[in-house]
Amino acid sequence: MFTLQPPPSYRRKGDNMVSKLQRSLYGLKHVSRNWFSKLSTALISFDFTQSEADHSLFFLHRAPASVFVLVYVDDIIIIGFDATLLQDVKDRICTQFHTKDIGVLKYFLGIEVARSQHGLYLCQRKYTLDILDDCGLIGCRPADFPMEQNLKISDASGPILNDPAPYRRLVGRLIYLTITRPDIVHTINILSQFMHQPRQPHLDAAHRLLRYLKGTPGQGLLIPAKNALERSAYCDSDWASCPMTHRSTTGYCIFLGSVPISWKTKKQVTLSCSSAEAEYRAMAVTTCELTWLTYLLRDLGLPPPVRIPLYCGNQATLHIAANPVYHERTKHIELDCHVVREKLQQDLICTLKISSLDQLADLFTKSLGRPQFLHLRSKLGIRDRHAPP
Repeated sequence: MFTLQPPPSYRRKGDNMVSKLQRSLYGLKHVSRNWFSKLSTALISFDFTQSEADHSLFFLHRAPASVFVLVYVDDIIIIGFDATLLQDVKDRICTQFHTKDIGVLKYFLGIEVARSQHGLYLCQRKYTLDILDDCGLIGCRPADFPMEQNLKISDASGPILNDPAPYRRLVGRLIYLTITRPDIVHTINILSQFMHQPRQPHLDAAHRLLRYLKGTPGQGLLIPAKNALERSAYCDSDWASCPMTHRSTTGYCIFLGSVPISWKTKKQVTLSCSSAEAEYRAMAVTTCELTWLTYLLRDLGLPPPVRIPLYCGNQATLHIAANPVYHERTKHIELDCHVVREKLQQDLICTLKISSLDQLADLFTKSLGRPQFLHLRSKLGIRDRHAPP
């Protein structure tokens, strides 16, 4: 909390004065909100439209060209397909704000951007190497996969760390790495559950993940220049996987063509009485994400999809979704049933069975062995720009 005090000898004894703030000072809690309000007002005055799906995204469709502005505090990305319109937008912004044009996007908030005739490549190689260097593991022996298969760690195993701060800082930095590394999301989800009281096995698992990153520091996402725009999704759950609470884990991955655009691993908030119930909760979460992405992609100019394939490996879950009178296993998941069935009836999604060997969402719910992990990772669109062809 900040308190403004008048200058010395400015206030006399007994006076009750109120100070009026003329401008937002850096560091005050209202600064970011006031800044974004001023910037968004200016962009809207330039005929931009603020996205309802993501309020930090602004778009201007002026046929046949479009311009998109993505805002993160005072860092701005401007994307356009018409050089004249793009320059006009940049000039308008410069008239109201002191901005610096640093040219073609190459590095943004720790994310490296590389271009070629094959497409756009996103990675966090420098960020990864900085983490390894800070932990003193820049010369460690690499590992082929991030976590030992079927490893179960709890909050009561092993001695408590004397100083938990390095573990918390490490996991916090690793969470940011998941922006371009969906292959480590499951491991980091497990490690982040012990921030309150980390123990030695938790630190050992984190170091195992760093050894995996040592072998793959330059891996990232390749967005092909020629890519289909069809959407598809994979969802999965690991029933009662948490050894402390016996809650299930939800995992999903959503693709635009061959590129993953959204992924998540999260422990379910309630207990599931069966694997079918856990799978259905995962399907409902994925359906909600698909609905939001539909709104976002519509703002980007993509037409609404028809029947997005949603792949699930549990046959009972598919029956529950397809049959509105299948009540035997739905006593505790009525809300999730309504969400999925509504989108099925609206033809937003269509549910399909997939074998466990090809279920990409397994990467987000289970600690897999080396062969299966590498098999599924190869289908995620993850590439290493620095690796030999």
